[in-house]
Amino acid sequence: MARADDRFVRVYKQGTMTITEIWVDRYTGVNYLYHEDGYSGGLTPLLDRDGKPVVSPVGGNL
Repeated sequence: MARADDRFVRVYKQGTMTITEIWVDRYTGVNYLYHEDGYSGGLTPLLDRDGKPVVSPVGGNL
């Protein structure tokens, strides 16, 4: 069984004080947007223009 920290991989990061990241779930392929500013932050599924979750191919080089 994989370790809990192996399920998600960060594929994008921007910023140092205000951070924006994109994480991909290796099992489902769903992309998540994480944003942190100071002491607060949030995580939400990344949506396309139609309001559907962005899904990357599962497996491969993630």
